[in-house]
Amino acid sequence: MRYLKLILLTLSGACSGLAAVADGPPAARPNILFIIADDQAPGTLRAYGNTICQTPNLDRLSAEGMTFDGAHHMGSWIGAVCRPSRTMIMTGRSLWHIPGKGNPYEGDVSRIPADIAEQTLPAVFNRAGYDTFRSCKLGNSYEEVNKRFKTVKDKTCREGNTAEGSAWHADQVLDYLAGREAAKPKAPVLIYLGFSHPHDPRNGTPELLAKYGARNDWDPAQPGEANPAAPPLPDTWLPAHPFPHGHPELRDEVAVQGVMTARNPATVRNETGREYACIENIDQQVGRVLAKLEAMGELDNTYIFYTSDHGMSVGRHGLMGKQNLYEHTWRVPFVVRGPGIESGSRALGNIYLMDVLPTLCDLAGVAAPSTVEGQSFRPVLEGKAGAIREVLYGVYAGGTQPGMRAVKQGDWKLIKYDTLEGQVRETQLFNLSENPDEHLLEHQAPEVIATTGHTPNTTQVDLAENPRYADDLARMETVLEAEMKRWDDPATLWDQK
Repeated sequence: MRYLKLILLTLSGACSGLAAVADGPPAARPNILFIIADDQAPGTLRAYGNTICQTPNLDRLSAEGMTFDGAHHMGSWIGAVCRPSRTMIMTGRSLWHIPGKGNPYEGDVSRIPADIAEQTLPAVFNRAGYDTFRSCKLGNSYEEVNKRFKTVKDKTCREGNTAEGSAWHADQVLDYLAGREAAKPKAPVLIYLGFSHPHDPRNGTPELLAKYGARNDWDPAQPGEANPAAPPLPDTWLPAHPFPHGHPELRDEVAVQGVMTARNPATVRNETGREYACIENIDQQVGRVLAKLEAMGELDNTYIFYTSDHGMSVGRHGLMGKQNLYEHTWRVPFVVRGPGIESGSRALGNIYLMDVLPTLCDLAGVAAPSTVEGQSFRPVLEGKAGAIREVLYGVYAGGTQPGMRAVKQGDWKLIKYDTLEGQVRETQLFNLSENPDEHLLEHQAPEVIATTGHTPNTTQVDLAENPRYADDLARMETVLEAEMKRWDDPATLWDQK
């Protein structure tokens, strides 16, 4: 029986030198199913502490596999954060070394190899003798590479029904698996399953909207009262971000259907309900695929990876979009189930989504392209390491320049904002062991506490202005500068040399 490895995640790739295949016939290698959600924060899953959104199939993957607490996308140089994120998955390369309009290095072959499309996920696995299949949304991705999958069934499905919703993507996979079951091909398969939700418009199905007390036709200009069944406000809700985010007229902050510029509690609760309805629908579709694999006798020989291209705000810190570097947005959910992975295990990991391609190659016995800059996290999956790197670096440079930068090391995290032609120059310092949700001083305001019902500890604030933490701030500033240089970041922030 062939291995069928489901890998629910995001995408990766690289440059010169063809990927060589490891010893052994192709039929002996694992199959791969790669699943990725669009715009899903880790905190929407029970594996990360959510007790409202119901995802039994994803809960099962976590209970029978490994949950990563430190999985991140590296960032973006455009407002459509999903595009560079997915390109990093496909290429296995870092943010400043991938193709895409918006990258200031676009066209620089010393940084972005001219033949990079031939060193990406589908191209590498095609050459290794795999059948490759893809079903995902249209647009905002690496189209030059998407078409390299041997079979492509792409469509953007964000309606609250079967024909135009998440079920459509699952149907394509189920049809494909049924065809393979009948044909009994010898080649292993790489299946990439990407859902279009919970990206907005978050049109839930009627029964799930009712469950989460939400409406698809919500008018933020006349919000009224929230449905009592709607999810509570997030603990880090604010009526507005404390300072401008640096991207004027950003679509995600001013034009999301059902929200627009509103951040009132009723609107945020309704939108959260819609989000949860979309996520539970995705969970149901994952369950259908798992059931088919089990019926085929393949489930026990399957690695299952679940992730998203990035997180999402949906009211946290007064924001709605994905164009920031708070943990709810910079981190991604990441769950892996499969042979040799200890049930119910957790790991920090400290992985980027660009690590997916070399990891898939490692698991499948396929040599990764020489252009890959990511690292295989197979040692973490096997319990041989807790993390593959010590420091993580993040970017948002899709608005006014140079934008935002972040760095994490141990319990400490630094975020810097240099936007609006110098009008916004802010520094935030968090001790994540004491303040994991990055509460700000604004969250201590009595009116905010009264609205959310959550009282943060008085120490749960931004520490950048506290002289007691001056040494920690200086150390993290040094780490950030080093990471910016290491990853070929073209920017220099206002207080850097």
